[in-house]
Amino acid sequence: MARHAVEANFDGLVGPTHNYAGLSWGNVASKSNVHAVSNPREAALQGLAKMKRLADRGYVQGVLPPHERPHIPTLRALGFQGPDARVLEQAAKACPSILAAVSSASPMWTANAATVSPSADTSDHRVHFTPANLSAKFHRSIEHAVTGRALKSIFADETRFAHHPALPSVSHFGDEGAANHTRLCAGYGEPGVELFVYGQIAFNEQAPAPEKYPARQTLEASQAVARLHGLRDQHAVFAQQNPAAIDAGVFHNDVIAVGNGNTLFFHEMAFLDEERVLADIRERLTGAELEAIRVTSAEVPIEDAVASYLFNSQLLNTPDGMLLAVPGECREVASVSRYLDELVKSGGPITSVEVFDVKQSMRNGGGPACLRLRVVLNDDELGAINRGVILTDELYDRLTLWVEAHYRDQLSQEDLADPMLLDEVRKALDELTGIMGLGSIYDFQL
Repeated sequence: MARHAVEANFDGLVGPTHNYAGLSWGNVASKSNVHAVSNPREAALQGLAKMKRLADRGYVQGVLPPHERPHIPTLRALGFQGPDARVLEQAAKACPSILAAVSSASPMWTANAATVSPSADTSDHRVHFTPANLSAKFHRSIEHAVTGRALKSIFADETRFAHHPALPSVSHFGDEGAANHTRLCAGYGEPGVELFVYGQIAFNEQAPAPEKYPARQTLEASQAVARLHGLRDQHAVFAQQNPAAIDAGVFHNDVIAVGNGNTLFFHEMAFLDEERVLADIRERLTGAELEAIRVTSAEVPIEDAVASYLFNSQLLNTPDGMLLAVPGECREVASVSRYLDELVKSGGPITSVEVFDVKQSMRNGGGPACLRLRVVLNDDELGAINRGVILTDELYDRLTLWVEAHYRDQLSQEDLADPMLLDEVRKALDELTGIMGLGSIYDFQL
């Protein structure tokens, strides 16, 4: 019998070292804003404002903490020695690119934090978490240890939650988390279909693959996560992303498709074999018919989809249909804005569109959907989590004051070598773990 459940969104709180280093080859927005001066304070406040709007509408909204950056343990592992200030100085002189990488605030994009399977789908009826190894990019590959600690702190009850280590950090098992995973269902508490999207088959060199940009997710990684989570065949579909879309700048599937409930909203270039993918979902989806909303290139060219992040939007249930929460850039691209107006009038499941300002994140290549990790929880599971991470009016006010007290309003690449910045970050994060009741999750606290 299905249990009542909700889909909670856990947004990443933008970290104090939010900067534009252009670290992500294949992410067009990230490369186009390289070396611009960022505003970490504004970025964090924009993210909090987005969370507050959704919490005020009644959605369960959680917060995931930023990571310690610059990450001194990684620099020490690479041979930089001495006191922390000396380590930063050496790295800045010897290889500024490495310093930029270990200073990235990329953990803010928690769609990449992990893959999550709800208890309605798993064989042991626990919620399963696997942090993504993010092995395609050095600056992201160092995230999974702290991500795992944070998730274990928030979802600590082992009778309800199962935590797996990240997959081996090699290209054959490249895993980008929920950015390449979505779940379709008749109701959140009912068994659903988990759609795993991959860019290449690592152990088959003859399989189709992109030519310009790398494919970050492998079939082998997706299959491994499904096995770890105890998903039976009827709960998993594996679909290859269209290589041409990856070469057009669609580095993750959530840049070209988003799903919620029984609705899949996608561009015609999303999947290599669209007909088979939809047939597999329909075969496994129980209790509801699949609503497939297909956007053609004539309606929205792939370049406009990437520029606007139309599909990197949140698709949310409301009493009157589904809400599409889009970045402001969607109203700045003519074809996308026109399509959204027609979509709402079409009589389909998406009945409203709201614009969210996440410009600081967008400049680094992440829209509203990048900023959140979706976790389906039944009532007992929701009651078992660390309540200190659920956004309330009180927590919002405390986090806003915390950001205003600790974050800089300008940050350049040269600032990353400033030992005062590291001190500021550690002081801020030490205070944050107390505010959110997380315990000791950072290396400097252990």
